[in-house]
Amino acid sequence: MNHAAVSPVLLVHGGAGVIRRDMDAATEHAVRDALAEALRRGHARLAAGGSALDAVAAAVTTLEDAPYFNAGHGAVFTHDGHNELDAAIMDGAALRAGAIAGVQRVRNPIVLARAVMEHSQHVMLAGAGAESFAEAQGVALVDPGYFRTERRWRELEAAKTQARQGGPVDHFGTVGAVALDAQGRLAAATSTGGMTDKRWGRIGDAPVIGAGTYANAACAMSGTGWGEFYIRTAAAHAVCMRVAAMHETVGEAAARVINGEIPALGGSGGAIVLGADGAFAMPFNTDGMYRGRVGSDGVPHVAIWPDENTWAAAQG
Repeated sequence: MNHAAVSPVLLVHGGAGVIRRDMDAATEHAVRDALAEALRRGHARLAAGGSALDAVAAAVTTLEDAPYFNAGHGAVFTHDGHNELDAAIMDGAALRAGAIAGVQRVRNPIVLARAVMEHSQHVMLAGAGAESFAEAQGVALVDPGYFRTERRWRELEAAKTQARQGGPVDHFGTVGAVALDAQGRLAAATSTGGMTDKRWGRIGDAPVIGAGTYANAACAMSGTGWGEFYIRTAAAHAVCMRVAAMHETVGEAAARVINGEIPALGGSGGAIVLGADGAFAMPFNTDGMYRGRVGSDGVPHVAIWPDENTWAAAQG
């Protein structure tokens, strides 16, 4: 590839599983604004000559700070009324990765995941040990009350009621970003609060390298959905290896795994996938998926529903 000719691209998602009937106009507007802001901040890094890693970290940090997504400030609650946060980041050019799981005081989990990648000999740290590493690295810690939102608390109460009545609990979500920089490097990042009403320290796919997050020289992917199925299919790795080794397009590879293998096992969700040539795919098999893209012109485009085939440029 002629890296001098590469046009930077950034994609973001704010989670699949969006239900149209549950979305009021004010919330939809706020979500679109937050997605657009994440795209602007990530693109600013790319426009300044920053790396794909810089871009995905900036975009995901922005989404973690917004209360509308299941990550950081907007994270869902566990069965015991806590917030347990997971995140991962990966550098496709060097196959470096960092991940954290089950932290309760880290304001921006993606910042800590990057610190694990860049300042430790490990790939994944969890729980109290991860928070001790955060303190040593000067990563911002907050009181656990920072993560509480009334919306998520009501969702926990509803999920408990639903579980008592024998119904399925389907409140899960994630945020993520994938980027291609001017040097042709790819990166992926994902952050989540996991699944509403989760127990026993459950960890989903987001921090598992190759499941919900993966990048190599040919492809980068961040997933969102029912994490157990993304782990079982090694979804992100499967998609990117189809692109790298089987020479499928990102659209073909993503469709086979996200809309093929995962639903065949009983799972659901979506993903954002970006190739080294700038081609991208955003498959999902739920009612909607918060998603957006920005190219070299710096104009963010965002979408939520399946019928938004021609996205309008975000305002603001």
